[in-house]
Order: sequence, then structure tokens, then C-alpha cells
Amino acid sequence: MIKNVAILGATGSIGTSALEVIEKHPDRFAIWGLTSHTRTGNCCAMIKKFKPKMVAVSSEMMSDVAGFLTDGFGSVALLEGDQGINTIAAAEEVDIVIAGISGAAGFASTVSAIRAGKKVLIANKEPLVMLGGLLRQLVAESGAQIVPIDSEHNAIFQCLPKAAQIDCMSGGIDKGQILLRHGVRGIILTASGGPFLNTPLEGMSDITPDQAAAHPRWAMGRKISIDSATMMNKGLEIVEACVLFGVSPQNIEVVVHPESIVHSFVEYLDGSIVAQLANPDMRVPIAAALAEPERIESGVERLDLVRAGQLNFQNPDDRKFPCLAMARQAAEAGGAAPIVLNAANEIAVNAFCEGRIRFTDIPNFIHCALDKFCDLTVDDVASITRLDQLVRETLQNRLDTGTISLQHAVAGY
Repeated sequence: MIKNVAILGATGSIGTSALEVIEKHPDRFAIWGLTSHTRTGNCCAMIKKFKPKMVAVSSEMMSDVAGFLTDGFGSVALLEGDQGINTIAAAEEVDIVIAGISGAAGFASTVSAIRAGKKVLIANKEPLVMLGGLLRQLVAESGAQIVPIDSEHNAIFQCLPKAAQIDCMSGGIDKGQILLRHGVRGIILTASGGPFLNTPLEGMSDITPDQAAAHPRWAMGRKISIDSATMMNKGLEIVEACVLFGVSPQNIEVVVHPESIVHSFVEYLDGSIVAQLANPDMRVPIAAALAEPERIESGVERLDLVRAGQLNFQNPDDRKFPCLAMARQAAEAGGAAPIVLNAANEIAVNAFCEGRIRFTDIPNFIHCALDKFCDLTVDDVASITRLDQLVRETLQNRLDTGTISLQHAVAGY
């Protein structure tokens, strides 16, 4: 049977990679819905090529896309804004939802897809970081399936035995149970090290947004590229791994692997370590998740191990990348801490891009927020949303009024 797919964030890097894979398999997948926040021209080209049943776009794009649809595409239903995205994510006709909207902006639509019982392929880590242990409850209640498609967590998923994969997808796990049930000792996340792996500590304070966004291996959006530069992306991935795989932070190790060929490892109690290797291309995990439990062509060049040559691994430098240790502490604290961490990081990255704080101020900025908000209680989706908004509004107001202090002492800075 052909599976109907909805892509949330279709004009972003994840969405375009997913469309390339899906285009190779018209006998397996059909594009039922697309969403786009910007890039009107790309969105219209996708509509023309894939002929979805439903499209949701931002208010700013509505008139242009509506005008395009009058020219022979009247059968496509056009929806507006967040409500339209949520409608597509939960549509009865949709079998698979690819959640590719960057940052916390993808939270509501990801929750909508989960509550509707969809198979949800999640690329953006932020909704998982925000949901925490509530994810398993929502999945168990709705019958949804969760498959990660960011490269590291998809690699972990591929390295687990089938029974463990089923536990992860169904949400029927509690923290630590994968270790107990399936003989897993721990998880090893690989990190590229970003653009400043070899930059001296004393050179970090003068980094510009353009330098921070220039990732040496991956073509990604600006925000996630800067997260890679601070290694906050790997910190968020620690939280994400705890949520997805039912492990505690103590069972997660991070190693820097500049070649980005090994996408992560799973270590077993018998001493075995199982790794997933591939050329660094998002079409690999997307294809693996779309066809799961089968394998299909992704369009990615075959990995030539001889040509790849030596693979190197090293420990991350916590003095240069204090965000990594801060995120681990937030994962250990649980509760409100990961939500605050994520919201504060997004505000800090925006402030850095606007020239309002330095690159080395980002961890101090986040530390301030963790000190202020971590004692608040979150126990459902509504309270998560309220806390996220409170953190953002408070920090943005303090930035705008110049009343935020960045005097916290963070290791390295």
C-alpha cells in the first residue's frame, strides 16, 4: 500500500531531503500534505511537482501561494499558520508525518501528530527535549510511533535489536528499561566538533555569526549550525536520547568524530559496540525511517571505507564548549530544566545573530535562565507551553531593556 506522507517544514533542509527520497519511490509513498513558513517560490514548485492535497503556509505567504493555486491547482486546500500545520499533522488520511520544523516552533504540530496516532519521523530535537517523560505517555495513549531521523538518534535506533526498537517507537518504556531488557550498557553519541574544534580558547570571544554558522560537514539551517558551533546541539541530543531510548544521562557518552562517518554507537553488556556508518547525508536516516523495518534506496553515494581512510575520535573540551556540560546537568535535573535550557538557548542564539551578545556569552545567558526558572513545575503539555513562553518573554524583555546580567562564571569563559 502507498503511504500518505505529510512533511512539516517542507522547504527546509530536512523537508527537501525527504522529498528527494520519496520521489525515488512513487510506488511506496505519496505526498499528502506540505507546510512552509518561508521560501514561497520553493513551496509553489513543490506543489506543482508533488500535487499534495493540502498545504499550510505562513500568513505572509498566503496571498502569493493562493494566487499560484488559482492557475490550475485549485484542488489543493490552502491553510494558514499554526492551525493549518496542526490540521495537516493530524489529518486522518496521513500515515506518516515528517516533523522537520526547526526549534520549539515545531512543538505544537509534533504533539498534534502524536495525539492523532501517526507514525512520526522526528528530525527536530526541541519538541522531544520539551516533552521529556510526557512523550511516552502521549505515545502510549494514542498508539503513535516515534522514529528519530536526526542522524545520531537514527543511528542509535538502527543499532538496537528489533525488540528494543519496538519499545522505543511505542513509548512503552520507562527510564532504564532498555538497559535491563536488551543488554545495553550505554549509548555513545558522535559529534563533528563544529567549525571551532581546533580554535584556541582565547580566540572564541571574537567569533562572528557567519563564522559560527559555517559548519564544516553539514548543510543545515543557521540556528542548528550555531548550536553545533557551541555544541549545544549535542547537549540537546543527550536529553533527546534520554527521552527516546529510556536511558539516564550517566549512560550516555559524547565523543568528537570530525569525519562524521560513524553517526553513533550502542555499547552492549557483553563488550560489543555496534556502530552505524554512512556518508554524512540526511537522506540516509530519512530513508531508513520511512521504510522501517525494510531498506530502500536513498540516493546517497555508497560509503567507500578505504577512501574514507582513518576515523578519529577524541573527548570534547568542556572548557571550550561549556554548553555540553550544562545540557547534561539539565538532563539529570529533568522537570523544567530541559525546557528552560532549550528556550534560553534559542533566545541566546538569536541575540548572538543580532550582535547583541558575544558567542562566549551564550552559555552565561543560558545559565542565568536555568538559575531563575528551573524550580517551576511542569506536568502536561499546557504547562510546558506556558513555561516556554514565560522564559522567552522574560529573557527577551531583559535583553530589550538591558537588564540581563551575564556575570555567571561558566567553565572556560
